[in-house]
Amino acid sequence: MEVSRTRHFGRAAENLYLTQSAVSFRVRQLEGLLGVELFSRQRNNIQLTPAGEKLLPLAESSVLLEQRIRQEVSLADGQHQQMSLGATPNLWDAFLQQQLSRLMSTSPGIALTAVAHSSGNLVRQIIERTLDLAFVFDAPKVDELTTVEVMSIPLYLVSSEHCDDWIQALSGNYVLVDWGTSFQIQHAQEFKGARPPVLQTNTGRIALDSILSNGGSAYLPASLIQSHRESGQLHVVPDAPVISRTVYASFHAGSGREELTEKVIGQIVSAVASSAVLELP
Repeated sequence: MEVSRTRHFGRAAENLYLTQSAVSFRVRQLEGLLGVELFSRQRNNIQLTPAGEKLLPLAESSVLLEQRIRQEVSLADGQHQQMSLGATPNLWDAFLQQQLSRLMSTSPGIALTAVAHSSGNLVRQIIERTLDLAFVFDAPKVDELTTVEVMSIPLYLVSSEHCDDWIQALSGNYVLVDWGTSFQIQHAQEFKGARPPVLQTNTGRIALDSILSNGGSAYLPASLIQSHRESGQLHVVPDAPVISRTVYASFHAGSGREELTEKVIGQIVSAVASSAVLELP
């Protein structure tokens, strides 16, 4: 997993506090056990083979399952309940990060695990029962999962400069953030004929850093822009539509942990509502 992430045996070895020869030997052992090559080894270009691509999500699930087993066993004789929750990076940025410490303080009997993944990975982990709860923008259509609508997050077009309208804002260094399928459809409908973005990203924080450093505009949630708006670094574009995204919570319908899961969802939603972090004043 680390070699696939770094695309480099030496860097993987440093991150794992091993020698490069030890990492290479273990990969060769695994390849010998499976009877396939997992990496194509070219100078300065380490790539997963098709077999490696197939193995990677299974390896990630195995690691998560091992962690879950260790946590459940260690808590078995205590009074804590284990809850693993995940969200896409953008949802962590938009609201969940601010609520994590509050959830921990208001739920002393729950031991939490928090992860960030793509929607597809989150859904797969719930189906495999290595994850209890996922927050996503696009509701998964999977029979085994219970999916409920929990809130709506408004996204605002902001610019590093005062702009009279969205045409002026999008004519500069516009950064297009992937806020999910519905956002992409509405964005295309609202801004027909706009210039192509200078940067596309699936993470709001990357867009924020880009426009603060280089100037430009992007659609971002209130939680990321409020302090910069108050300091005068960012400005809401006056005539640009506010595009709202619905947030869904998904969990396994037959997990036996529905009561705990619904309790956690309720606490997070209540905390968000009371903190008013989703909308600009």
